[in-house]
Amino acid sequence: MSITLQSTVGGFSAAFMKRLPQLEAAMVAHGLDPSAFILSKDNAVSANARPLGPFFYDYTVFVDGKHFTVTEPNDARFMEYLMARCVAVDDPLTPRHQAHGLLQKFLNWMDRPI
Repeated sequence: MSITLQSTVGGFSAAFMKRLPQLEAAMVAHGLDPSAFILSKDNAVSANARPLGPFFYDYTVFVDGKHFTVTEPNDARFMEYLMARCVAVDDPLTPRHQAHGLLQKFLNWMDRPI
């Protein structure tokens, strides 16, 4: 199964869709199940104040009943952000800081600098 995509602003770009299989392969290689993820694209709140249209988009990642939102100017930047997190080097965790579940593992990667 693949990542579920949803959008209120006309979908994801062709370039994003072309790289999606690469993202899914990176997720699988790092022990994540792509079918557990939903990626949502919406206009950022700041877009409502701009008469010329959206300047940024809010991308929300849903997994295991939890979610987080990243604001980026376009799909390509969001894909770069996700890829950087999925291919991040795995740091050994101490027993006190063990990751629990799919979301915690992904969020640990999200905390690392790019």
